[in-house]
Amino acid sequence: MTTPNITFRLQHLRRKHGLTQEALAEALGFKDRQTLSQIETGERKLSSEEMVRAAEVFGGSLDYFTDPFELAGEGHFSWRQNGTKPELLDDFELRAGRWIAAYRHLSKLKGEVINSSTRRVALNHQSTFEEAVAEGEAMGKALELGNIPSQRLADALEEKLDTLVLEVDTEQGISGAACRLNQLNAIVINRNETLARRNYDMAHELFHLITWDTMPPPRLDIETPTDKKSKRVEQLADNFAAGLLMPGSLIERLIEKSELKKGSELATWLTSNAQILGVSAVALQWRLVNMGKLNKSAIVSEEFIRNLGEAQRTKPPAKYGKRFMAALGWGIDEGYVSVRRGASLLGVTVDELAKLFENHNLPTPYDL
Repeated sequence: MTTPNITFRLQHLRRKHGLTQEALAEALGFKDRQTLSQIETGERKLSSEEMVRAAEVFGGSLDYFTDPFELAGEGHFSWRQNGTKPELLDDFELRAGRWIAAYRHLSKLKGEVINSSTRRVALNHQSTFEEAVAEGEAMGKALELGNIPSQRLADALEEKLDTLVLEVDTEQGISGAACRLNQLNAIVINRNETLARRNYDMAHELFHLITWDTMPPPRLDIETPTDKKSKRVEQLADNFAAGLLMPGSLIERLIEKSELKKGSELATWLTSNAQILGVSAVALQWRLVNMGKLNKSAIVSEEFIRNLGEAQRTKPPAKYGKRFMAALGWGIDEGYVSVRRGASLLGVTVDELAKLFENHNLPTPYDL
């Protein structure tokens, strides 16, 4: 049985409430600060009585310290969002944290090794855009994404990098997020975005995960940052995503198969091939420009090709993802999670939970 890191959760609560070790030690009735310091460093355990007292001090529930379905600030999130209200983002982060924590807990109970691997890349703030593109292409080869990288990306992230991918209904303005834990990485994607946007966001969040140590992303990741350093990171991420989803060799083959035209014919070429690649026509056009295959003077209005692409919206994928739902189903089937708790975790009814399993072609682990 796995247990939560209680000392970590105590430290997180203290910092969240802006308390010094001295102040919390006094509130808990300790003789000195060193006692609390030893607890926070893991040298001393927090007793049951002290845990109850801590819950009272912070006005919270004892479950905060004991619930394995609680991330409790352990994860570091970087949200790609635009104007989402802070309170809504905070609430959604708590919910997303519970999904990630639940998956980690159940996977460990199942005996699976949770150890997300992040292939090292030689990128930093001084890297060129060409280097970012090259790293994106190299990542595509390492993940064996095949002829159309976008089609295999989500599965490859889970199978080869042990990175959980959750495609969910988010709050307004949130398109995705990268989440980093000590052992597990996760990517959250707004499933109601266009297919091209979902693929792009997935590649974008992967960039943040693999460059977290050299270029730590902010909690709020906006598309057009104003400060120079953040803007540079976003541009590198865009170029990495372009290389990953649209490798040069694939673009060359598309051009050989059907020569580039001009005007409306170019617009048609862009939208049709963008649909094949699972990217936006705008992104494909700029990839051609950056590869020197299309002169800037010949580019088509972004608004025009964006409107053409609107007809290519696809049905949102099934919620959460098969890997996540399989772990939850196993937990219910083995008795580690009650059906009602599983439904509560996802904010659905028992009948709706059964439908989620059905949507992923998984057996419902309980009788209706």
